[in-house]
Formats: sequence, structure tokens, C-alpha cells
Amino acid sequence: MEIEIIAAKRELQGTGASRRLRHAGKVPGIVYGGTAAPVQIELDHNALYHSLRKEAFHASVLTMNIDGAKESVLLRDAQWHPYKQQVLHVDFQRVDKTHKIHVKVPLHFLNADVAPGVKTGGGKVSHVMTEIDVSCLPGNLPEFIAVDLGGLELGHSIHVADLKLPEGVEFVAHVLHENPAVASVTLPKGMKSDEPAAGAAAPAA
Repeated sequence: MEIEIIAAKRELQGTGASRRLRHAGKVPGIVYGGTAAPVQIELDHNALYHSLRKEAFHASVLTMNIDGAKESVLLRDAQWHPYKQQVLHVDFQRVDKTHKIHVKVPLHFLNADVAPGVKTGGGKVSHVMTEIDVSCLPGNLPEFIAVDLGGLELGHSIHVADLKLPEGVEFVAHVLHENPAVASVTLPKGMKSDEPAAGAAAPAA
């Protein structure tokens, strides 16, 4: 799925110029990276706002159209107003299709309702992570990584090393080394297991 962003070069810079842009329904931004010089841009606020609400926009190679010239970019940062639903500034990084990129990809949790720890154990799935760092060529970037919870027992966890990655995609080194838990099934607070503790004393006659 190709996602295209329409932008225009921004000639005026500075705090005052950015404020005027925002009042006009525009968002200031920048495109940087690669061999070309950074370019200051402006984008339509409403279009950008709705794009930012879509998961794929944050983990896809995007097509940036600046005054008709197109290039491939990744969203690297979006600054929001402290309490308004307003985007203040966005950063995009150019990508080279022949060089690997380092991106956070969302996790999609599957089959939680049939996990033994939930279905028969009365447990609840805890999502320890919601996204994960991967490295790949831009053309291999997945929209998400699937996490199959179908076999997860009560008190057990799925770790990074248990996940299956698409071809051409790998976890970054520190993630593999640490092998953190991605999800676990535990009893909700206040609940106790039906199984008696080992070595518990028998009730008095």
C-alpha cells in the first residue's frame, strides 16, 4: 500500500512564520537525510492529522510529493500541542532503497481469546510491548509483526526470540540480545489460582 503525502516548500522560516502557517491550517515540517540538503516544507493540517491516526503511516515507507517532485521518506517525529488536537511540526527522513533502515514496527496480537491461559486458566493477556525495533531494506518493511498467543499458558510469556519475522527483516542487535517479553498471561489482580499451593496444610477435622 503506497501512502503519498502532499507538501510544498516553505520559504519563510522562524517562529513568527510557523505561527502564521498554523493559523492558516498548515503544519511546518522538514525533510532531511541522504545526499540532498534538508528541505523546509508545509503540509495541510487536516490531511496530516488524519494520516497520523493511521497505524500504517508510522511504519511505512511514504511517498513525499513536494511541489510535484517525489521521494521516499519515513516519518521520524511529530510534535503535538500539549492539550489541543493540533500537530505543531513533523520530521521526515529520506530513505535509500539500497540501504537498510531501522524502524519501530507495531505488534498485532492474535488468538488471545483461545490461549489456554485465558480460555481455561482465567488469566488476562498483558501486552508488555506494542512495537519493536527492526532492521530491513525499505522494500521489505512490514506494516506489523504478528504475535500468535494461541498456545500461551497461564503464567507464561512470549519473548522476542519466539516471534517469526518476514523474510528480509531482522531485529536490531540490542533487542535480540535482551530478548524481552512481548506478552504474558497472568491472573487479574485480586484473583487467586484454583489450584492449592504445594505443601498446603490439610484443614483440621
